[in-house]
Amino acid sequence: MELEKHTHLGKATEYPEEYSPSWLTPIPRAKSRETLGLSDAPDFVGEDLWNGYELSWLNSKGKPEVALGVFRIRCDSLNIIESKSFKLYLNSFNQSRFASREEVQALMQKDLSAAADGEVSVTLLSARDWRDEPSFWQAAENLDGLDIEVEVYTPDASLLPDPVGDDVVEETLSSDLLKSNCPVTGQPDWATLYIHYRGKPLDKAALLKYIVSMRSHQDFHEHCVESVYLALMQRYQPEKLAVYARYTRRGGLDINPLRSNYPLTADNFKLPRQ
Repeated sequence: MELEKHTHLGKATEYPEEYSPSWLTPIPRAKSRETLGLSDAPDFVGEDLWNGYELSWLNSKGKPEVALGVFRIRCDSLNIIESKSFKLYLNSFNQSRFASREEVQALMQKDLSAAADGEVSVTLLSARDWRDEPSFWQAAENLDGLDIEVEVYTPDASLLPDPVGDDVVEETLSSDLLKSNCPVTGQPDWATLYIHYRGKPLDKAALLKYIVSMRSHQDFHEHCVESVYLALMQRYQPEKLAVYARYTRRGGLDINPLRSNYPLTADNFKLPRQ
């Protein structure tokens, strides 16, 4: 597989002892978007919100500093950053000396923007400074109690029926049943999926079946969210649509992609599985 040749995924790796941006492995978004029939300029907006929990470096006297990192990568950047390479890059700071947190933050922003080939914002916080951002997503109606029969475990947009009636509703729905797999290692990725839409009512049981159909799908977090977004947009053409996944943590990082057809920031809040 082409990805196996150019990434650190699935390989034994010695962890870096000195800072270096060379650990970062960009992967063009176009590779997966082509399979979704997307052009170079998708008709959605959004960002990929990463949280890093294992950040450390040495101050000018050699004393360790630690922080939480919040990284926001615009979805119109040309590349995603492969997650293990991201982890190795962050770990390259561990035994390197820097004058201040601001210096580290600026350096990370420069390196990550270069790798993503697009704008990346970086915020470093102490553990004491972390606060969940209040969010309308947390009031979503959870679909997981619906009694459905499931037979399909690969993405199948035909599971989504025509809209129910002609009324217009605005709802926020969620499911903790989203699972996909790493396209290289096959390891499972788990997430809570949120959907906000304004349009004709959806068949909620059918929507849950569609979410479950991602269960054996192999792709990166970002493109799984884009797949769900496109299936819903093409099927229902709602006035408003936003799809947001909060993935569980792996290797000290969680990835939370948001795609929408209207301006929206990815609120940052912790779920129990994160």
